[in-house]
Amino acid sequence: MLEVFDAIAHIQGSILAPEIHGTVKFLGIEDGCWVEAEIFGLPEFSEATESLAQVGPFGFHIHEKDTCGSIHGDSPFSAAGGHWNPDGEPHGNHAGDFPVLFSNGGTAKMLFFTDRFFPEDVVGRSVVIHQSPDDYSSQPSGSGGKRIACGSIVAAMET
Repeated sequence: MLEVFDAIAHIQGSILAPEIHGTVKFLGIEDGCWVEAEIFGLPEFSEATESLAQVGPFGFHIHEKDTCGSIHGDSPFSAAGGHWNPDGEPHGNHAGDFPVLFSNGGTAKMLFFTDRFFPEDVVGRSVVIHQSPDDYSSQPSGSGGKRIACGSIVAAMET
């Protein structure tokens, strides 16, 4: 786990999954950014039915806006805007497209590198977790389903 970081998002669940909490940390290095996620309280996996969407693995992205907005209603965290896509790429290649989160008994931990941005590029945006996996191809946002958790990204000294 990273001990030092340059930016952080404190994640909180929506009314759809209020137990979710955790952090996503961003550490700038010479060639890009290390991203470390520690998320707790994720719902159990469930297959899709005719009337309900699949739950898990969880879509995981940077979104455009720095505010998550309301945790309530049918569209929680809609204030976060769409996926962050500074280069105008098709979905699956947005700078803000992350690997899906896999839950292990409600916990997901992930560490990955990206050369698509540095921490200062994402401060003032948000991290959103969706209830379903991202298919990395449906346009414009991958069919990840409802937003179940969110956190605004702030510079580490602001935490």
